[in-house]
Amino acid sequence: MALEQPSGTPLLKVSGDIGVTNVGDQAWFDRDMLEALPQGTITTHLPWFDGASVYQGPLLEGLLDAVQAHGTELRVSALNDFVASVPVQDASTFNLVLAMWRDGERLEVRNQGPLFVIYPFDQHPEIYNAVYLTRSVWQVESIDVH
Repeated sequence: MALEQPSGTPLLKVSGDIGVTNVGDQAWFDRDMLEALPQGTITTHLPWFDGASVYQGPLLEGLLDAVQAHGTELRVSALNDFVASVPVQDASTFNLVLAMWRDGERLEVRNQGPLFVIYPFDQHPEIYNAVYLTRSVWQVESIDVH
C-alpha cells in the first residue's frame, strides 16, 4: 500500500512501528491528505474553553490504519515540545479525532492547531480527569508509534 507524497506543507509526521511510509521511514501528511482520511466529529466541553464546541477532523484510528501502525502506545508531540503518551486502544475505544476544525473555524497554531487530539468527554464523563486531559494534546506535529 502506497502513501502519496505531501504536495502541501506537512502538518503531521508519523514514525515508529508503521508499515507505510512516504518520506524515508516516516509518513508525512499535509492538510489535503489528512482531510482525505475518514473524518469524525466530537462535540464536547474542554476546561480551556467556555461551553461545548464541535471538533472535526480525521479519526485517529483511520490515520493509524493508513500507516499500518503496529504499536500499543503513541508518543504525541506538540510544537511547544509537550509530549503525551496515548494508548493506541484509545483511538478506537473513544473514536478519537485529530481536530482540524473547532466550531467551523480552521485550527491554526494561534488557536491550538493545526491538530488537536480530542476525546469525547461529554459522552464519557468518567474520563474527564487529569490523565485523559493530558492526552488531549494541541498543536500536534508528530506521532511516534511504539
